[in-house]
Amino acid sequence: MYTLQLLQFLNLLLLTTLGYFSAHIYLSYETMLVILLFSIVWEHGLIYLQKQGVSYFSFSALSTALGVMLMMVTTHLWVYMVVIALGLLQKHYLHYANRHIFNPSNFSLMFALLFFYKDAHIVLGQLGDAHWLALGVVTVGMFILWKAERWLIPLAFVFAYLLFQYVGIVWSDPVILFEDITLRFYSVSFIVFILFMLTDPRTTPSKAVYQFLFGAGVAFFATVMDYFYGFRVQHLFIALFLISTFQVIWLKEKRDLRFIMILFLLVLSAIIYIQMQAPYYFEMDG
Repeated sequence: MYTLQLLQFLNLLLLTTLGYFSAHIYLSYETMLVILLFSIVWEHGLIYLQKQGVSYFSFSALSTALGVMLMMVTTHLWVYMVVIALGLLQKHYLHYANRHIFNPSNFSLMFALLFFYKDAHIVLGQLGDAHWLALGVVTVGMFILWKAERWLIPLAFVFAYLLFQYVGIVWSDPVILFEDITLRFYSVSFIVFILFMLTDPRTTPSKAVYQFLFGAGVAFFATVMDYFYGFRVQHLFIALFLISTFQVIWLKEKRDLRFIMILFLLVLSAIIYIQMQAPYYFEMDG
């Protein structure tokens, strides 16, 4: 698992570097270095508090920070630090059956939408749509997912997303073409979401049938929100946030009805509040 964390970080780092020089990365490299340094210090401080020592280097903290920077834009450095700090904090302390429930990057993005909606925006344009970069991401990503035994999740998501979007959106809206749906897969950031944020081994089920349901479930709920509210990028991340809570049901070795009810109530309340906010439109024009 440690090797996989290192590979994921190196892949995201390379992707960010390529995107910085060839696409539309919003942050300066100095700001990104500050955020990465902050993530290292914060993460290892948490490790020290828990274990009274630091016996390993957490590459996953760097991957969390990169994931947030690639998917979110804000003019406030402190917002990045706050949401990343909360994402890493919940990884260490919000556990169920000895596993953290939410992908740290996605939790950070949900926290940003919940408390800094007017100042922090989720975008899928920072990495551009270059075919060579997308092919590289898919090749490396599928290799990592094969090693992590999570390759079924993105496959289930892609097929289910195309199916649900076609049946639920294209059929019901004569203005929307199926090409409008497939065009989203040209976004490198969209591919990164599918291959890396959707497939965190620590927050996704290990059994094949549950992996299929996990990927298809994210696609289903994202499409449901698209149907009622129109396509909004945040729906993908909200759907992942919602489906992640089902981990407390899939982990059969421990059941706590009160914990499950409180968790779902809090998650649904957060989602409803976010969806009540006015949509925004962010253009990546270089």
